[in-house]
Amino acid sequence: MLAITQCNRGKHAATLSLLCAVLLTAPASLGDVLADARLLLRVSNTAENFETRTQSQIRNILRTYASIVAMESDVELPAGIRSTIAACYTREYAWENFRGGFAEIIAEHLSPQQIQLLIGFYRNRGLPPSQIDTFKATIAKAELIEASSADYIFSSSPGCVHRDAQLISSFIDSQSLPSLLGTSLE
Repeated sequence: MLAITQCNRGKHAATLSLLCAVLLTAPASLGDVLADARLLLRVSNTAENFETRTQSQIRNILRTYASIVAMESDVELPAGIRSTIAACYTREYAWENFRGGFAEIIAEHLSPQQIQLLIGFYRNRGLPPSQIDTFKATIAKAELIEASSADYIFSSSPGCVHRDAQLISSFIDSQSLPSLLGTSLE
């Protein structure tokens, strides 16, 4: 009986050792990779860069709309309409709307090792010479990640263009109406 008990203990110890080895060498779970991708987004200041680019795009859109209205109808786009348009873009293209999707895109296109390498890089830890090839391979994926991110933004945001067109058309129509009322049809 003692021999059977010792044999079972040996099996349990071997099983426990094997389980520990598997757990310690297993690839990172999707949750870990997503958490690391979110950390990478934070340490790389992606949110601030995204918000800055969004505000720049909004200014460009407003300038374009104002120019079109001025050229087509010889009137200035009112501040209220410009504010409404800007508010739509600010709301629809806010960082919070895309953060989770961007983390998923990073986790999909980069390995856990590549994500960790970039986290270290953005934390100014330097780049070990042995990791230069991994770094180059990571950087080579930037265009693919950027394209996937643009597709994600386009497909997950309702946008503002249709509403903008309605606002601007209504404004232009309201400006045309008084001039039509002042003309005689004789």
